[in-house]
Parts: sequence; structure tokens; C-alpha cells
Amino acid sequence: MTPQAARLEGRGLTLAYEKRTIAENLSVAVPDRSFTVIIGPNACGKSTLLRALARTLRPTSGQVLLDGADIARLPAKHVARTLGLLPQSSVAPDGITVGELVSRGRYPHQGLLRQWSEQDERVVQESMAATGVGELAERMVDELSGGQRQRVWIAMALAQETPLLLLDEPTTYLDIAHQVELLDLCARLHEDQGRTLVAVLHDLNQAARYATHLIAMRDGAVLAAGPPQEVVTAELVEQVFRLPCRIVEDPESGTPLVVPLARRRTPARAVGAK
Repeated sequence: MTPQAARLEGRGLTLAYEKRTIAENLSVAVPDRSFTVIIGPNACGKSTLLRALARTLRPTSGQVLLDGADIARLPAKHVARTLGLLPQSSVAPDGITVGELVSRGRYPHQGLLRQWSEQDERVVQESMAATGVGELAERMVDELSGGQRQRVWIAMALAQETPLLLLDEPTTYLDIAHQVELLDLCARLHEDQGRTLVAVLHDLNQAARYATHLIAMRDGAVLAAGPPQEVVTAELVEQVFRLPCRIVEDPESGTPLVVPLARRRTPARAVGAK
């Protein structure tokens, strides 16, 4: 599916926490119906940018536009029906079950004239099945492992059923098998349902394999943006991550694969050498 014009973009953003400025004059565009992944070293502003795009951090200056309108001026319920967010760390209320938490993803679709429906129940069940937490529905969230809780929060985000879904480090706490399972799920949402996804990932090879659009950041600035085949070069990886590497073709996906250069080994001294 060919990406369309951006539904979500930031223009001239200055992002700060209290007096600490993270980024200045930052502009990004998320192509519609893309799987966009934001990459970069720790503390480069990836999660801060995602929070601004999701309207949970107000820019000091500049605008975030959703469908061409200033997101800060849109009604909260309209934003919640259009854009879902999985934050980096989430805390569930005490004494809540998995089924109850996932059901909260349907709240933006409720109203005075529309209460819980068979469709809501179906979406909740499908979201739990897609993330492999259906059998945990009656368990208390605070009894679960970190990986299980992460999948429950992802199920809640899926239940919100928004055309745009933002995920801040969604593979945190997951082992490698569940990381691949989750990213496969994201790819299906993008390819089969036409959803626009934006994710912050740390693993550059996973980003290159799954993304249709990459945004590479360092020190609060975008250094490159575009398809992985254009963005992931040895020069760019060294510029962004300070990592000398070679780029080869992934034998499974055909996407760029980053291979760090081997460190130089000191020749072993012969036994008894002086």
C-alpha cells in the first residue's frame, strides 16, 4: 500500500521539560498508512517527539497537526477516536483485571446514547486474542509479569480501534520471540487494516525490517527520513549511533542489516613468551 500525504505532522516544534530544551525547530511528517519507526540513541528526543505528536506534551512553540488541524484545539474525544497511544510506562489501577483494563480502550466510543455493545465486546476479545492475553482475562494486572503486562497494554491500545496508533518502545520487557510476534502484529495492522503506526524502537535491524518509513534522530534533530533502504547506510549509522558498521542484505527480508565492525583483537602471546 503506497503511503499518502501526512495525516500527522509536527512543524517548527520546540520541545522542553521545564527549563531543559530537548529539541528546537523540529519538523516531521508521518506518511498516512505508513509504518513509521523513530530511531536514534538514548536521550535523543525520540519519546519526547512521540509524546508531542500524541498531545501528551505541549510544545513550547510550533504546532502538531492532525488531519491539517492544530491538535491542541481539537476536542479530546475526537483525538482519542483518531489517535491511540501506548506510552513507555503505564500504571494500571489497583485491583483491575486484564479484561477490565482492555475494555477501557473502548471508552472513547461510548457516550450518553451509546453504551456497551456487542461490537465493543467483539473488539475487546479480538484485541486480547491478537496479543495472546485472552486466557489472562480474569487475572489481576498487577499479578502479571512485565512482558504480560506490556501485551495487555497493547491490547487496550488495539481495542481503542484508532486509524493512527503510536507506540513508545513497545518491545520493552518482551523476550525476542514476543518482540517478533508483536512487530508481526503491527505489520498486519498496517498492511491488512491500513492503519498508520508510529513506533519508537531501539533495535535498528528490527526497525529496518518492519518500517516503511524511518525517522533517524540525534540530539533533538532529524538527520534523515525516508524508506529504510535509503536511510540505513553505514555513514548514517555511524553519524547517528557512532557505530562503525557494514550494511548487508537481510537474507530473510531483503531489508538493510546492520553488522557492527569487529573489534581488533590483540594477538595472543605464546605460552612462556617473554
